Amino acid sequence: MALYLRKRLDNKAEIAVWQITETEEELMNITSVPTDELEEIMLFRSESQRRQKLAVRALINEVFEEKMYLNHHDNGKPYLENCATNISITHTDNYVAIITHEEEEVGIDIESLERDFSAVEKKALSEDEIDDLEDNRSKKNEQLAIYWCAKEAIFKRMSQNRVNFAEQIEVEKFNLKKEGELEATFIHKDEYEEEFDLEYMMFDRHVLVWLVG
Repeated sequence: MALYLRKRLDNKAEIAVWQITETEEELMNITSVPTDELEEIMLFRSESQRRQKLAVRALINEVFEEKMYLNHHDNGKPYLENCATNISITHTDNYVAIITHEEEEVGIDIESLERDFSAVEKKALSEDEIDDLEDNRSKKNEQLAIYWCAKEAIFKRMSQNRVNFAEQIEVEKFNLKKEGELEATFIHKDEYEEEFDLEYMMFDRHVLVWLVG
């Protein structure tokens, strides 16, 4: 078992992170996967993707006492068929993470800091956000990763199609730390603004960002 982190938040949400150390075969052996879901997982040609999906299922099995049936809405948003608990899911090659809450909508995203996030500056940041970037290359990449994860987490929370990350999601300036809080605004197409508080942490060259509500 490779449960890396399980944390109950003050707002009654729960975060769980699984480090993928197992082979595909090992994950199959420790994971109880409903037949329909397993058939979908096996359609992925990439072994890495199959391991990620199986690790998600292993993590869900770890968090919930009862057997859960995972499905997705047409827009890709995950939901539990036999449980009203809200869930958001994210994964990389080495880690998968979920956030759950019995009542509030949630969003979560994880990224590896080994990835080059320079493209995020042009395609996902506003002019104000670009002005707030660090000059130091390493710190700038970490900053861009947090911006991207925050916007992805909000995007998952909102479940809307065709969101312009640069124009519709604005993250306030923040001080780069190992963990911290973020403030952001989602601007609807009718110009109505919705404000969100997010949290983030960095571990093992990864960034994890989440929000509740």
